Amino acid sequence: MAWYCSGSTNTELVENLFKGGLIKDVRVKDAMLGVDRAHYSPSRPYSDSPQPIGHGATISAPHMHGHACEYLIDYLGAGSRVLDIGSGSGYLTHVLANLVTGPGTPDQGQVIGIDHITELVDLAKTNMEKSQDGRQLLESGKVKFIKADGRLGWKEGAPYDAIHVGAAAETLHPVLIEQLRAPGRLFIPVESESDGSMLGRMGGQYIWVVDKREDGSVHKEKVFQVSYVPLTDAPR
Repeated sequence: MAWYCSGSTNTELVENLFKGGLIKDVRVKDAMLGVDRAHYSPSRPYSDSPQPIGHGATISAPHMHGHACEYLIDYLGAGSRVLDIGSGSGYLTHVLANLVTGPGTPDQGQVIGIDHITELVDLAKTNMEKSQDGRQLLESGKVKFIKADGRLGWKEGAPYDAIHVGAAAETLHPVLIEQLRAPGRLFIPVESESDGSMLGRMGGQYIWVVDKREDGSVHKEKVFQVSYVPLTDAPR
């Protein structure tokens, strides 16, 4: 049903996603309305489908970006620190920044985008510079893009209130959970491992939501099946 939510403008796309129930949170809707996908997607920017951005990477379908934000929304307040692994085009990094750097507040929220491909790090910066608010986010340091192995997170900026992973990991990397604040939440697609259950035998990739609670305990939940590019070494 997702393709019925496509539009001819960014506003029409986001409004259709909201009307169709694929985005439910008004804060997420407003954050996505504030970022024109045409600055981040080279073709069919207002289609509710993934689009290639080069180097074997894609920009996810907008409804998936909406889902990610809504699963993390309770940890995306003004002043929150967020790590966006596999930041790619920079689109979701910008949306996340809209959620944690509320205008007119003294709180200094920050989103750090990580990618292991130099050209994509450069692309994300170039894309953000296409809008005035994107330039201000970069100039203020509220958004940073870094070339690094996302499987290791980014210890220098930890702890994070929220971590989003935009590529499928082979496993739930413990180092990412370690870099969460308590409380904090990780949203990550993971290649399914057989656990003896019917769900485990199906294979494929699933989104996992991992909560580090205030007492430091960790709760993990497998929520829905997806299809992402793998979180791997940079292509040679």
